[in-house]
Amino acid sequence: MSPMPDSLGFSVYLSSFDRARRALERGAGSAAAVFLSLHISEEFSPDYCARAEAACRWLAQAGYRVVADVSVKTLSQFGESNLVRLAGRLGLWALRVDYGFSEREIAALAREMPVVLNASTINAAAAARIAEAGGLVMAMHNFYPRPETGLDDAFLLESTRSLQAAGIKVLAFIPGDEELRGPLREGLPTLERHRGLPVSACFADLAVRFGVDGVFAGDPGVSEGEQAHIRRFCTDGVLEIPAELDAQRRELYGRVFTCRADSPSRLIRFAESREYSCFGSRVPPGGCAPRVRGSITLDNGNYGRYSGELQLVRSDLPADGRVNVIGRVKEPYLLLADCVRNGSRFTLVPG
Repeated sequence: MSPMPDSLGFSVYLSSFDRARRALERGAGSAAAVFLSLHISEEFSPDYCARAEAACRWLAQAGYRVVADVSVKTLSQFGESNLVRLAGRLGLWALRVDYGFSEREIAALAREMPVVLNASTINAAAAARIAEAGGLVMAMHNFYPRPETGLDDAFLLESTRSLQAAGIKVLAFIPGDEELRGPLREGLPTLERHRGLPVSACFADLAVRFGVDGVFAGDPGVSEGEQAHIRRFCTDGVLEIPAELDAQRRELYGRVFTCRADSPSRLIRFAESREYSCFGSRVPPGGCAPRVRGSITLDNGNYGRYSGELQLVRSDLPADGRVNVIGRVKEPYLLLADCVRNGSRFTLVPG
């Protein structure tokens, strides 16, 4: 399995494809994956098949890998005799097989092209049998438009681990932040807890804490700023954490830090503190407030040789006259504090 996703996948809907295409043109040639459903009933129209074919072919020619959600009705709708022929006609990279196909039919398809199973409903044993047919077999969790219906952490973690143990790559969705899909416009996450949170924080959460192999934005719109955070994480392995720092400590913005390998779960110790100009000098006490989750702290001179040590607090701690609070992770991005693993790199950026 990949250690983490190498890019953010996108979702495309025929009803808003003209708007999406303008944004997707910027990523042409990136080989990013795009998810598109070919059986959303509210998008059906007399020219549906023609529009779908044009959209799929444009995406393929632009260098995107198209993952299409299909059902048994899709074949009759497009007048094709089998899914491989349909995929060739539309320029599809992979097919997510929904209801109506037997395990034997899916295994036969897997021998011909990449196949995506429904991770939320298939069991690991059945997925393993399909994978034995050969070829690339993945499993994608659903997204959940209605609030309160998204998956909980325990289910996603258990299902992901069992499928990966069977040799299956696991994919999941996070919400967008610019254009949210109607009619509810409440975001399209796999995890309920991600609803309404920043895209980059949800991406890091799925990649680091849940270990999924691929992440798609379920909604059609993702801001360029959030995409930039994700690109940095994927290409350099550096997690960008938006934070508000005191004016006299803004030189910390943009520095790449490492979480000390022996950091406890309650806080992140900045390994480079000992290289920082304040370390070992007598930092005057100031702002010794309660260290609530997300606080960024600097040990002052009252801590003796620890003066100058930087930390990011993950669990509430009391005020300490030896510790200055010099900043805070921005509220919507607090989830990122849990995504910093011991030994991993991160940077504080203006929010």
